[in-house]
Amino acid sequence: MPLKIKPLEAAIHFISTHFPHCRAALLAGSVVRGEATATSDLDIIIFDDTLVSSYRESFIESGWAIELFAHNLTSYRPFFEQDCRRAIPSLPRMVTEGIVLKDTNIVEDIKREARTLLDNGPEAWSDETIEMKRYFLTDTLDDLIGYKTRAEGLFIAGTLATLVCEFILRTNRQWTGSSKWSYRALERYDPLAAQELVAVLEEYYQMNETDALIRYVDKTLSPFGGRLFAGFSLGKLNET
Repeated sequence: MPLKIKPLEAAIHFISTHFPHCRAALLAGSVVRGEATATSDLDIIIFDDTLVSSYRESFIESGWAIELFAHNLTSYRPFFEQDCRRAIPSLPRMVTEGIVLKDTNIVEDIKREARTLLDNGPEAWSDETIEMKRYFLTDTLDDLIGYKTRAEGLFIAGTLATLVCEFILRTNRQWTGSSKWSYRALERYDPLAAQELVAVLEEYYQMNETDALIRYVDKTLSPFGGRLFAGFSLGKLNET
């Protein structure tokens, strides 16, 4: 890979080369947040009213891996809505944090839309959704309690961590994420809960002890009725 130039210079060069006539462009991601690592890429969003539809494309230029998110002046809205429905506001957050590379007086309005969505938070879980999530957490917890091999346990613990993290965040109407963003979302909302979750996972991964992780999940479920198995039903039609 060629020698990297500064991220802002690389992003501006990319836009001027590939999208010189776009209406607006933003640089987002870890380089903007000051969290870049050796493997970080450049997340670039462009708004071009000549595009028929949105698309995503990857490049390697100026020593950087570049992830392009291309939109026309309306195609970003369904992505905003989809991200909000799944409570993982990837595009709204990128737009909100993005550094302006180019603007023809449209970025402020798009950023305002994104900020409003983020400030409003995700839709609250219904009682039915909470019940379903309790059931899945209980089922995974039972798998951990009864697992047979270390290999199985490693995967079960990872699934349990993701599910309990989601449960804490969503029952408190907080945005969540996937992979590392799941932990970051929990740490942002409740640093102590995040630290405790890491500690109980480490206790399992390093010492093969499950008790602390089981207690953590039970404590999380307790305000909502605890574990759920008997009586749970999904998709059953009422007879008339």
